[in-house]
Amino acid sequence: MIKILFVCHGNICRSPMAEFMMKKMVADAGIADRFEIASAAVSSEELGNPVYPPAKSILNAHGIDCRGKFARQMTVKDYEYYDMLICMDNSNMRNMQRICGGDPENKMHRLLDFTDRPGEVADPWYSGDFRQTWDDIEAGLQALLARQ
Repeated sequence: MIKILFVCHGNICRSPMAEFMMKKMVADAGIADRFEIASAAVSSEELGNPVYPPAKSILNAHGIDCRGKFARQMTVKDYEYYDMLICMDNSNMRNMQRICGGDPENKMHRLLDFTDRPGEVADPWYSGDFRQTWDDIEAGLQALLARQ
């Protein structure tokens, strides 16, 4: 089983979008039993909060239900447990490495680094553009899944 943790700043927009989009992709491909997928935050700002309403809306518009998801902060134990910790931007990467004391097993990656256009997933918290974030995450997940 491949255990993947998606990570963003608050675990209310990008990382839960990635978590639930990936769960749907593997279910649709008939390979959900090969994966354990979750998400977390690098900050404590949103702990216990549900998925941000516009993120929830775009997931729902694509037939994806994220009910029951509440923000949690990643810990060093996540590094031990998950095979891959996949973040959305450079700031997330720095904070993941700070929380985990580095990345000696090379488990940490930016999502778009799996694509032919490496970089950062657009942050809709600042841009308000959840469509661009959806497109970025979808491209990253498709590329990630193609490697599994």
